[in-house]
Amino acid sequence: MIIKTDLDSCRKDMQAYIGKKVTLKSSGGRKRLIVQEGILESCYPNVFTVRCSKSNIYSEMISYSYVDILTRAVEIDVDNGTQFVVAQ
Repeated sequence: MIIKTDLDSCRKDMQAYIGKKVTLKSSGGRKRLIVQEGILESCYPNVFTVRCSKSNIYSEMISYSYVDILTRAVEIDVDNGTQFVVAQ
């Protein structure tokens, strides 16, 4: 069971990576893996946002919940090669 302190610690850990390049891996259903790269923009109380550049003129903002990280629905790799892991 996920408790509030888990969410708070996850958010605090994520705030250390604001402005850094991250790679997000999530399930797209039916054995599909969605991989997106971008810059961690901001951390809000319940979600964090990543800006993904698709081309020179087009970028999209993606938001994920901290619960997605805690349930391992989303994996985050930071640019320096380390994988973001939250201890439970």
